[in-house]
Amino acid sequence: MTTTEAAPGQEMPADREVLGWERFGDAVRELAQAVADSGFVPDVVVSIARGGLPPGGALAYALGTKAVGTMNVEFYTGVDTTLPEPAVLPPLLDTEAVQGLRALVVDDVADSGETLALVKRLLSEDCSEVRTAVLYHKPRSVVVPDYVWRQTDRWITFPWSALPPVTPAR
Repeated sequence: MTTTEAAPGQEMPADREVLGWERFGDAVRELAQAVADSGFVPDVVVSIARGGLPPGGALAYALGTKAVGTMNVEFYTGVDTTLPEPAVLPPLLDTEAVQGLRALVVDDVADSGETLALVKRLLSEDCSEVRTAVLYHKPRSVVVPDYVWRQTDRWITFPWSALPPVTPAR
């Protein structure tokens, strides 16, 4: 199957975690429950684009948080292939708007953890508190997120990246 995960010429690992849309809904509710049970009430949910957009939006709804922002970061270019370090891309989050707020930073996976670490560090300069939530956490991550749905060391196929981009119909 062609996906948006593999770089040109790259093969997808045969042994990988596959998350479907229905299980994604269950995962987000369980993750939201963990946040609520901890007593943390975020003023804003900041999703790391692109993979963190679906779980971030879903978590914001599940937690009743109306303020949602995004931080665009590029790091992975294929399966286990990265840039030398994560790069923040435009459009940029207005950090003045989050001054003094409690932020929940959301991504799909803490793989190396470098992206999550960068966004947490940047938001910590302005927010009163920053916590992190991911669907999946890998043991090699440099960050241990505050809220995690599942642990794995396998490559993960998410429902939003399982198929190639659509092209115009002929």
